[in-house]
Amino acid sequence: MHIMEGFLPPVWAAIWWIIALPVVMYGFVQLKKVVDENRDTLPLLGICGALIFILSALKLPSVTGSCSHPTGTGLSAIVFGPYITAVIGFIVLLFQSLFLAHGGLSTLGANTFSMAICGPFLGYYVYRALKDSAINMYITVFLAVALADLFTYVITALELALAYPAQATGFMGSFVTFLGVFAVTQIPLAILEGAILALVFKYIVNLKPDILMKMGIFSEEKIKAAMEK
Repeated sequence: MHIMEGFLPPVWAAIWWIIALPVVMYGFVQLKKVVDENRDTLPLLGICGALIFILSALKLPSVTGSCSHPTGTGLSAIVFGPYITAVIGFIVLLFQSLFLAHGGLSTLGANTFSMAICGPFLGYYVYRALKDSAINMYITVFLAVALADLFTYVITALELALAYPAQATGFMGSFVTFLGVFAVTQIPLAILEGAILALVFKYIVNLKPDILMKMGIFSEEKIKAAMEK
């Protein structure tokens, strides 16, 4: 869920901007470095950006009365790392706030922190932990993508709970409540997103295995073995 314009108190809106901006700025440095060193990555960059934009623009009604959407950030985190994904996510969220009325400028820092920073970082570290293991390459992608999606909503619940602690039960009570609002819908969405982006990654492997090998996303042995199946 994009936190809508004006929903967060000004202090919390400013705090999330302050936290998110340095990560995005460092991501711009990393993005320039990657593009300068290997311009063959531009098509992949475009694919990742398009997936994040399209998937995160799908506002789906939640059975708990809110709304949810996939995030699309997990695949980008695997291919380009979390810092560059933070840049892509920030740009996507900016465009969505300006042209689709999803989120807002005041809450852009909070939405960037949850969807473009925290989710991708968790997905990236799941991928790094499993990439050289015996686990199937596509299962690794599935897990990284699905957990990146779920963690985004955990952080969104955290942001909302900090801004609006429950009167009786405080922060923890509010946090559990917000988690419950998202969890019922988001768990199947995360599983579906993981499956879809694993298939997208399989398409990329078949289409451009040389770029993936050059970037060291997975070992040459794993990529060649996947192509033979």
